Amino acid sequence: MTVGGWNVSSSSIAIQSENYRFLQEQVYSHTGIVLEDDKQYLFECRLAPIVSQLGLGSINDLCALLRESREAEVGCQVVEAMTTNETYFFRDPAHYDAIRSVLLPRLKQERRDTRKLRFWSAAASTGQEAYSLSMALLEEGLSDWNIQILATDISSRVLDRARGACFQQIEVNRGLPAALLVKYFNRSGLVWQLSEAVRRLVHFEKLDLRQSMAALGPFDLVFCRNVMIYFDAETKQKILKELHVTLSSGGWLMLGGSETAFDIEEWFERQTIGNAIVYVAR
Repeated sequence: MTVGGWNVSSSSIAIQSENYRFLQEQVYSHTGIVLEDDKQYLFECRLAPIVSQLGLGSINDLCALLRESREAEVGCQVVEAMTTNETYFFRDPAHYDAIRSVLLPRLKQERRDTRKLRFWSAAASTGQEAYSLSMALLEEGLSDWNIQILATDISSRVLDRARGACFQQIEVNRGLPAALLVKYFNRSGLVWQLSEAVRRLVHFEKLDLRQSMAALGPFDLVFCRNVMIYFDAETKQKILKELHVTLSSGGWLMLGGSETAFDIEEWFERQTIGNAIVYVAR
């Protein structure tokens, strides 16, 4: 059987129940991500390349290695392999419509003296979200403003990719308008390199969303989309309260379409703008 481009026999990747629980605990302790009991295939698919790379016979051998030697580098590989990094340019277009039509006109008026804006793309993955925002701001004529976009993720691997700002054809085909591809990208062989004008607005840092965020703000907008679904209820609430601390009064929090800022109405006011749901910091 082939998994993730690696040839692995079916018997070599059958995970013993105690090792499955061990892997669940490892991922949760390092990331806060809850992986349910029906994710056997996900572990098999994502960990098979590590098993092959290390010359091991099975995922069970990998667990034994982690238990016996506490290999920090291997442990990091395992955890990063299990994080989800699905993203694409201008994901949830209604959010960008709301930013253009309501948030930016207000901020332009309020900040006309300082001409400074700060944004945060949490769980930024390979950077498409942060770079989409950068392009949107440039398209709104804000190139001469002091704009700072912080983009964070728990995975060093995806952050390295994001900093490089080189994207495959299939990645620029997902959500990116052709006019912006022509304007802000240069083709180099089989990849598209993003221009310095877009890249210079974005700064990437490694960050675990479970840690204190008080020193990061204030931000005018925080994207934290499609990541809350992986946390338990207690962790979600803690993160949402921390996100509130980072926002300016009236700042916006944008979550994924299936996520809600539950049980914290004292911190956020839910508003509908066009087809977008935004959470405005009180």
